Amino acid sequence: MPLARRIPKLGGFTPRRRTTYEVVNLGELDRFEPSEVVDPSRMAQMGLIKKEKNRVKILGEGEINKPLTVRANAFSKKAKERIEAAGGRAEVI
Repeated sequence: MPLARRIPKLGGFTPRRRTTYEVVNLGELDRFEPSEVVDPSRMAQMGLIKKEKNRVKILGEGEINKPLTVRANAFSKKAKERIEAAGGRAEVI
């Protein structure tokens, strides 16, 4: 049997340049105190993400009523608008 048929087929193709994010919804940020600075290390302490070294993206699902300073690697358009409407700031790190 030829070598190409003896070796098992591997899975699909994974691009090397793909950036993967840990996703956090706005509704989950409501547990922080008003005027608090929320960054990946603080999110990891609260259990919202697995590791603080991972990239974080904030999505607009849910409501936020507190003025927070949120620092993340990426924001959706809706999330950024809602954070600023609540009196907070969305900072890209």
